[in-house]
Amino acid sequence: MEGDPRTGEIPVAKAELRARVLAARRAVPPVDRAVAAAALTAAVLNLPEVRPARTIASYLSIGSEPSTAELVDELRSRDVRVLVPVLRTDLDLDWAIYETRAGLSPGAHGLWKPSGASLGVAAVAQADVLVVPALAVDAAGTRLGRGGGSYDRALARLPRGRPVVALLYDGELLPAVPAEAHDRAVTVVVTPSGVTRPGDARPGAGPPDATLRLDSRQGGDGR
Repeated sequence: MEGDPRTGEIPVAKAELRARVLAARRAVPPVDRAVAAAALTAAVLNLPEVRPARTIASYLSIGSEPSTAELVDELRSRDVRVLVPVLRTDLDLDWAIYETRAGLSPGAHGLWKPSGASLGVAAVAQADVLVVPALAVDAAGTRLGRGGGSYDRALARLPRGRPVVALLYDGELLPAVPAEAHDRAVTVVVTPSGVTRPGDARPGAGPPDATLRLDSRQGGDGR
């Protein structure tokens, strides 16, 4: 979506879209979110980018975000090294090794963090795949986050070509998402209904869905 960020049009458009997505997510019953989580977990584990991966970095879901709870535990059961983010005071992301959910403690802004040592902001580059939260993604792979810029900074540290997977609910893959120069694209979008690779016109790739159907919080956590 084009526009001049100096006029404030893009930030306003982002804020309006965030509000719509968050309102739609709040309306979804927890049981439906659980069904979506199971479908997302199965789809991610079956990705050709994920199956051979030995280190995967993933967000730890909170609230009504697409859940990664089952995903990270299943990855650990397969002896995959899992890196999870630790939010810093400057909203940049440090990284630590995930072992078990019991080993997590409350972190900043309601997020969870492992009890182990932090590995530094550059540790994300060790990941074979990065799984990121998103509120929406468009046909070009433009990701709408919560506005803190944390994951844009993390994505900028990845080697070129490293797979970046965004998890969404059905209806959050859109034809266009407002974008600014610092926004980083994702390479794979997983919804409960299937997998889309932005810009991929192959049969079965799946068209963007412009209907919002599906957090209880808006902004402030850097995602």
